[in-house]
Amino acid sequence: MYLLFVLVCWIIIGVKFIKRENWKAFYPTILFFISANFLYNFLYYHHTLWAYKAKTTHLLNHTLIEITFSLCIVPITIALYLQFFPNERFSRKIRYILIWAVFYWVIEYVFYKKEMFIYDNGWSPAWTFGFNLMMFTMLRVHFKRPFIALFISVPIIIVLMFFFPVPLDKMK
Repeated sequence: MYLLFVLVCWIIIGVKFIKRENWKAFYPTILFFISANFLYNFLYYHHTLWAYKAKTTHLLNHTLIEITFSLCIVPITIALYLQFFPNERFSRKIRYILIWAVFYWVIEYVFYKKEMFIYDNGWSPAWTFGFNLMMFTMLRVHFKRPFIALFISVPIIIVLMFFFPVPLDKMK
């Protein structure tokens, strides 16, 4: 079962590299991401832009994979991302964000090629890459200035919903 393997790998990475004393500082940003991700999953429940597709067992579905991703893998990812975020030159910060955006994109693309990740309703790998750039930027903004991140998130959500509208009859 690939999900269990991926989860164990992330937990091992988290235990090995994340300083426990940082969790309290990272927690609000982790909740920010989880809230936004669950908002997407709620609004786009019947009109998904992307979805996970389990191939190893019929017991898994998008919802179970998404919950595991959001509550287990993402907190570790965000903690690693924030913990090692460079404080040096602006160019190093941009490069760091770019590296994480590419890293997430490559993982998703591999799952897409293995038919374990589905794009739908106009979403594509190109949109994912742009979204990843915005997401990792917003995570840093939220960590440093939470209210600014919340304020900026509203127009971002509006723009995304403009490009990828949810028909009212598809809302739950």
